[in-house]
Amino acid sequence: MRFVWAVAAFVLAAVMIASGVAQRTIFQGPKTETSAINVSDTASYTLIDGAVLDRLPGSQTLRAAADGTVFAAYGPTADLKAWLSDTEYNAVTLAGDKSVKTAVVPPVADENGDVPKAAHRDPAGADLWLDEFQQDDILIEHLQLPDTMSVLVATNGTDPAPADVSVTWAVHRSTPWAGPLIVGGGILMLVGVFLYILGIRKMRRSRGPRRKALPPLPETEPIDLSIEAEDKGVISAGEPAKAPTRRRRAFIALPVVVISSLAFTGCTADAWPQLGGSPSPTPTATVVDADDAQAPAVTETQADRILNRISTAVSKADEKKDAKLAATRLTGAPLAERKTNYTLRKKISDQAALDALPASGLKVVLPQAYNGWPRTVLLVADEKSGKDDAVDSTMMMITQADPWSAYKVAYSGHLEADALPDVAPAYLGAAAVQPDSSFLVMPPNQIAAAYADVIDNGDKSKYAAQFATDDDPFLKGVTESRKKQLAEFEKTAKDKDSGKKTGKMSFSSEAGAEDPLALATLESGAIVAVNVDEVETVTPTSKDSVIKLTQNDTVKALTGVKESQSGFNTTYSDQLFFYVPGVGSTDAQIRLLGYSSNILGAKVISK
Repeated sequence: MRFVWAVAAFVLAAVMIASGVAQRTIFQGPKTETSAINVSDTASYTLIDGAVLDRLPGSQTLRAAADGTVFAAYGPTADLKAWLSDTEYNAVTLAGDKSVKTAVVPPVADENGDVPKAAHRDPAGADLWLDEFQQDDILIEHLQLPDTMSVLVATNGTDPAPADVSVTWAVHRSTPWAGPLIVGGGILMLVGVFLYILGIRKMRRSRGPRRKALPPLPETEPIDLSIEAEDKGVISAGEPAKAPTRRRRAFIALPVVVISSLAFTGCTADAWPQLGGSPSPTPTATVVDADDAQAPAVTETQADRILNRISTAVSKADEKKDAKLAATRLTGAPLAERKTNYTLRKKISDQAALDALPASGLKVVLPQAYNGWPRTVLLVADEKSGKDDAVDSTMMMITQADPWSAYKVAYSGHLEADALPDVAPAYLGAAAVQPDSSFLVMPPNQIAAAYADVIDNGDKSKYAAQFATDDDPFLKGVTESRKKQLAEFEKTAKDKDSGKKTGKMSFSSEAGAEDPLALATLESGAIVAVNVDEVETVTPTSKDSVIKLTQNDTVKALTGVKESQSGFNTTYSDQLFFYVPGVGSTDAQIRLLGYSSNILGAKVISK
């Protein structure tokens, strides 16, 4: 009976193990699911909505094929739609039944109701993308994007978008009974082996020892000593029978090894039933209200890539003295100063170039949290300068005018402050402060004029108490420079015969032409960038006097004259960064953070 139960256990164990293995193999189904995307052959762009990418959980694999270069990029859905708003594109979305559908979206009409002609532009290298990919003929990229992100697929922006596009997901199929079946079958097989061993043991014990009777010996034959020895209990020597122990052990060991390997096959978590249920996420407090928060303009990785592009373009422009190339990455005061420098370098052989912009080393990224345009980002980058490995920090305000524009440097200066105020992390961003904001101790649009008054009048300025002037390196530098220039001018501005003054020099400051840019800090204050123009005026004191530019090649190169009876105006552009506290702050003084100052232009004073 034990043999019957052993065989039954073996058969049932085999069925259970085979069923468990089959669930993990032939009955599990495909491990991936692919959705082919059919697009129009006229549109140059295809936008795959985040809902399509997030149709199944897990990572996504994008495949696009076309003749030539295939391009793909991803970013926030709203940003990509804004970039495509003036052109026709294929919109790939998810229908109500979870099926993928494609429709051609025409350009959006402008404010006057006019529909623009579909624009064609190369999407490669745009600052708007969080990341981009390019490959010849076939592009395959593994992504893991949320439903708030979308993917743009194109070729060169002029030819039709790739027609062979698909998205593949890795399908997770759980087999909760595979593990119990395999392990249970292994245990049942061990029970069968045990029953089989018991059956063999009982069968051998029930037989007992059996011997045959010896035949009678003839009287005339000699006595066989071996038989006599056997009668006395002595066993004759001979080859012993082989014990079946080794074969039995091999028979027993084999099922155990098989069972162990099969049991490990079903040890993954998805091969067992989840009896505890899915854990419920616990809500945590956030810094901002997600319903009211807007997305930051850039990510840290995106900002690093943009800074490298800016530095590369400006470096090439400086090398070639190309103002048009510089204008692709500079605007406002930085661009105006570069143009003046290029003019001087073309006319003066030893004229130095302006400081290069860093290409890397970002330590602060403060993007504006804003879904529209224009957008502003504050950057602080470190780079080594000189042989002593000194670190030079550069502050920049970069702006993007619209979805199609590149980010440009609107303000740039050397960071002079020991410590920046606390700012929000890059993944949150900061709000832009309006120019006339009343929440700061001084509105941003009044800071340039107030500081210009402090430059001219020092402690006598009515705004002096509102600025932390004691540790202001820029103010000290301007004051010392003006004294030195005035002393040098006095030496040459006298008639040798009469000793009377033939000319005079004066200085004045005023708010520059550029609008201020301001981003909020965590302490209800703001980092504000402004532009101030310093004007140096030299005029003759009499009709017979003439101002000669004997030692001023810079003004001579910019004006194109060597002397003037009316005098000259020379303008210097100052880019200034301030920390402006909020109303009610314990430290209410405005503090200089960084600056740069370069010559902007010179002209002959009209009579």
